Amino acid sequence: MSRLAATFEELSKTGRKALIPFITAGDPRPDFTLPMMHAMVEAGADVIELGVPFSDPMADGPVIQRASERALDHKMSLRRTLAIATEFRKTNQQTPVVLMGYVHPIEAMGYEDFANAAQRAEIDGVLTVDLPPEEAEECVALLKARDIDPIFLLAPNSSDDRIKKMDTAGSGYIYYVSLKGVTGAGHLDIADVENKLNLIRANTRLPVAIGFGVKDAQTAKTIAGIGDGVVIGSALISKIEANLDDPERAKSEIIELLKSMRQAMDS
Repeated sequence: MSRLAATFEELSKTGRKALIPFITAGDPRPDFTLPMMHAMVEAGADVIELGVPFSDPMADGPVIQRASERALDHKMSLRRTLAIATEFRKTNQQTPVVLMGYVHPIEAMGYEDFANAAQRAEIDGVLTVDLPPEEAEECVALLKARDIDPIFLLAPNSSDDRIKKMDTAGSGYIYYVSLKGVTGAGHLDIADVENKLNLIRANTRLPVAIGFGVKDAQTAKTIAGIGDGVVIGSALISKIEANLDDPERAKSEIIELLKSMRQAMDS
């Protein structure tokens, strides 16, 4: 059983939901990411989504776009992101790590070389924003052969057939994009999310994590009552951006926010 499957199974047994924070590797500087990953686990994170910086992050809003720019200014790359994950595994063998990014850096490395490198780094899942299941057959096969979960984004307007395709191609969990637009945009319509989740659950066996628009503890609690996991990204990156001259303060503010979310989700 994969780390992701084991994590969601254990959470389900105890009636809890997964807290899944996202940060961009190398933002605001490379030496920040590894200690931040460990701190997020201590604050209650169940899974970590580690963003691979990319020069054209089309699904991301301005906050995460700027995070990619800062990381790229420090020469952060897919290989360096994998190196950080490797260091994380030296002292944490429990928390799943999901790489989240875009297909171009993977294609530049080569699908097979990437899959081998991800396996060596003990990556648990790969979420490639711009690689739909219809075009992911080669990548999916290589990842699954190495016990790495391919994870797909599901949009609010996805059809039953598309949900079933993601259920077949994917594993680990489905990432439901809870609103139309980019990361950090808009406000959640909870009733609409709940209605869509009922449709999704009728067509997949996988846990459903909900992201795009989760900003605070109350929203995290509400979303946790609907889905299997809560993904938070832009709200964390905003803490980094507001404290570029004081990364330790950014770290403490991220920890505080995650702890408040964990407490709210468990209450």
